[in-house]
Amino acid sequence: MSYRLGFHQYRPHPWHGLTVGPKPPEVVTAFIEITPFDLVKYEVDKISGYLRVDRPQRTSSQPPALYGFIPRTYCGKRVGALSGKTDKGDGDPLDICVISERPVARSEVLLSARVVGGLLMIDKGEADDKIIAVLENDNVWGKAREISDLPPVLVERLTHYFSTYKLIPGETSPVKIEESYGSQKAFEVIAASIEDYRNEFID
Repeated sequence: MSYRLGFHQYRPHPWHGLTVGPKPPEVVTAFIEITPFDLVKYEVDKISGYLRVDRPQRTSSQPPALYGFIPRTYCGKRVGALSGKTDKGDGDPLDICVISERPVARSEVLLSARVVGGLLMIDKGEADDKIIAVLENDNVWGKAREISDLPPVLVERLTHYFSTYKLIPGETSPVKIEESYGSQKAFEVIAASIEDYRNEFID
C-alpha cells in the first residue's frame, strides 16, 4: 500500500515553523522545553526540532517556572547592544520563563504567554536574556502586566536558578544576572530579537 503525505501533515520546526505569537511583543508564543519537575536540561535540537538531552542538572535546584523559547527570535547583535554589556547575543532563540498557577508537567507544548519583564543575563560575554511572562488567562497570574505585579520571591527564585544552573563546584560561574527589568524593556528585547531573526534567517 502506498500513500502520500501532504505538506500540512509534517510537524513544523518549533523555532522556525511556528509564529512568534498572537500579539507580540505583549503576548507571545512559548515553546516549553523544561518544566519545574525536570532535573535534566532539555534543549531543542536546531536541526531536527526535537528535544534532546543537553545535560543533567549538576546542582539540586529545579527550574522555578516553565522554561522555553519564543519562536522566530534570535539573540544577535541587536539584543547584545540593548544589554549595554556586550555587542553580541548568544546565537539562540530568546528564552522565556512562564509562570502558571496550575502545574504543567509536560514539556514540548505551546502556550500563549503575557510578557511582564525579564532578566538581563550575561553568559561568557554574550547576552542571554530571560523573558519573564505569565500564562495568558491564568486564573491567578493572568492579570499581571508588570514584573512588580509578581511576588518578589518568584523573581528571586528565577534569579537564583539562572545564577547557579551552570555552576561547577570550585569554579567561578560563567553566568551573571546583571539586573531584572520591567515590561517595556522586555518588549524592546523581544522586538530586537525578532529583527535579529529576520536579519539572520530571512533578509
